[in-house]
Amino acid sequence: MSGLEKDFPGKVNAQNLDATAPENQKIVKSLGFQTHGLVIRSSDGKILWKQPDHDVKIEDARAEIRKLLGG
Repeated sequence: MSGLEKDFPGKVNAQNLDATAPENQKIVKSLGFQTHGLVIRSSDGKILWKQPDHDVKIEDARAEIRKLLGG
């Protein structure tokens, strides 16, 4: 997902977490994901959009970011 930073320079900060790490498994479950997913948050941490598990599609994330950025 770090490619999103290149697609939206200066507007997106991507962070990948290991969903199998014990300290991250609680986060994964709290987001309603079974194994992993993608989350778009505002700069203050508010969840704006998410896609769970094997439904994750980078094209959908790009489209949502464009929408959120007003373009």
